[in-house]
Amino acid sequence: MVKVLFVCLGNICRSPMAEAMFRDVVKREGLEGNIVVDSAGTGDWHIGQPPHEGTRTILKSNRIDFEGIKARQVESKDLEDFDYIIAMDSDNKRNIEKWKSAFPTAKIELLLDYVPHMKDKNVPDPYYTGNFQEVFDLLQQGCEKLLQHIKQNHDVK
Repeated sequence: MVKVLFVCLGNICRSPMAEAMFRDVVKREGLEGNIVVDSAGTGDWHIGQPPHEGTRTILKSNRIDFEGIKARQVESKDLEDFDYIIAMDSDNKRNIEKWKSAFPTAKIELLLDYVPHMKDKNVPDPYYTGNFQEVFDLLQQGCEKLLQHIKQNHDVK
């Protein structure tokens, strides 16, 4: 079982969008029994809230289910429990890495590290930019490449 955790700042825009999109890709590939997907935020402002309206709108328009997704904060046990901790930007990656010294095996990466042609590896925060379509497009590329990586590097069929 491969476990993937997507992380952004408040866990209401980028990381829940990535969670829903990755779940969708995993389901289309018939790999739901092999890959666990979750999301969390480095901040605690939105704990228990559903995804942002902009996230919900773009997911609905693309027929991607986000049922049951609620904001939560990253916990230290996440660094033990998940194989991949995928940050949306370098600031959140840095915040997660502060805990890494206690959990040296945790693999913390940026989602867009999996998209080699991307020069800017940070997914912009639509909470501030309002551009949910741009984020959706970036996450779509990143999620597909991440799944390819997992399929190539793990016994996932």
